[in-house]
Amino acid sequence: MEYIVKPEEDGRKIRDILRRSMGVSYTALKSAKWNGRIRVNGETARADEKVAPGDLVSIEWAEDEPVYLLKPYPLEIEVPWLDEHLMIVDKPAGIASQASRNHPEDSLENVVYAYFNCPENFIYRPVNRLDKGTGGLMVIARTPHAQHLLQRQLHTTAFRRRYLALTDGVPEEPEGILDFPIGKMPGSTVKRVVCEDGKPSRTRYRTLRTGNDGALILLELETGRTHQIRVHLSHIGCPVRGDFLYGTERPEEYPGCFALHSAMMEMVHPLTGDCIRLASLPEWAEGIDKGVLFMNMN
Repeated sequence: MEYIVKPEEDGRKIRDILRRSMGVSYTALKSAKWNGRIRVNGETARADEKVAPGDLVSIEWAEDEPVYLLKPYPLEIEVPWLDEHLMIVDKPAGIASQASRNHPEDSLENVVYAYFNCPENFIYRPVNRLDKGTGGLMVIARTPHAQHLLQRQLHTTAFRRRYLALTDGVPEEPEGILDFPIGKMPGSTVKRVVCEDGKPSRTRYRTLRTGNDGALILLELETGRTHQIRVHLSHIGCPVRGDFLYGTERPEEYPGCFALHSAMMEMVHPLTGDCIRLASLPEWAEGIDKGVLFMNMN
């Protein structure tokens, strides 16, 4: 399949051209990425590269070719919810949410694959992804229909998430709303920054306790921007403790991770309509009652 980039698509990423302009499915795109079948002007290209008008984007894949060879990673995990439609896992901090070229064998995807005894035609459908350094509750759909319904619930009152963060520094106000637009940092493909032309981003927070030049903070997302909590806390001078990207790395205390945890999840089951309420506490939040995670936050 081939496509010539139009003038109005100048600067768009290859993945956007493939998905939006060429109609390539997510699974086909993933397969092509892993098997080196994406090309621009005849040269193998990465999905995050940008295109220019007149570029010839092409993709090839075999219909019976697996997305990639997934290997099991038999790491013990807690699964507080499991039924035929979805599973909710307590992701350990320090492992990637999804397999990639950088983490082909040690991601949560590999862990879930092993958990279900390596079934044939296994498809991993994460709903809310967590950063590699973040631990806590994460939803994985078990069917395409459940995934579709859950993705529609994200960032609505039917799918609420709260996080705990241990910070370097204490917020000036004990509670409030961090309302700062977030965009990509110029020259970086990973880092985000508060900027005037960024996307609207809102995070509610309440300080639970202070000490040791920091604070334990409960946060609730109203929007779901990349690195939103980490960027917002860093912007007010209270970066997440151990955050190598927006604060100060502390490998001795937080090896391969930082003090941010997906601690509370309250959602409507997409098929049964039941209310699911779950809580998870990290070791560094010792002494906190789980009931605090469900408190009213104005």
